[in-house]
Amino acid sequence: MHERIVEIILFLINELRLKKQLHDVDISSLTRDGYTKSEISSAFSWLYYKITLNQSITGIPVSESTSQRMLNDHERMIINIEAYGYLVQCQQLGILSNTDTETIIDRILAANIISIGLTEMKSIVAGYLFDIDFSGGNIIFGIDDLIH
Repeated sequence: MHERIVEIILFLINELRLKKQLHDVDISSLTRDGYTKSEISSAFSWLYYKITLNQSITGIPVSESTSQRMLNDHERMIINIEAYGYLVQCQQLGILSNTDTETIIDRILAANIISIGLTEMKSIVAGYLFDIDFSGGNIIFGIDDLIH
């Protein structure tokens, strides 16, 4: 479920980068694509949470370097190109900071995982985001909960 919420967040941030306001985003395409009201609401909650913390959510890091980290040979053997591309996309859209990206890569290496593909990376990123940002209980994840 959390991977699907991250997909919605990516969609919303892309819309924000097109200079739309959150209330102007047409979410009907999301419901047509099979996302639930709860998933959509959780994605909006995450964005509002980030906004209240005054954190960047449009791909322009708040006081961070915009340099791109390159994988070393060992990391490239473990993290495939699609998985790394997804990680870079999340970083460029402001979902992950440089530090978050480094932490995720470090955790993958520490876990002695043999190979990470796109599906696994989506799960890792979602787990990382929701463990960190939702530890304070500010976000709603109930099946029928909605933000109005």
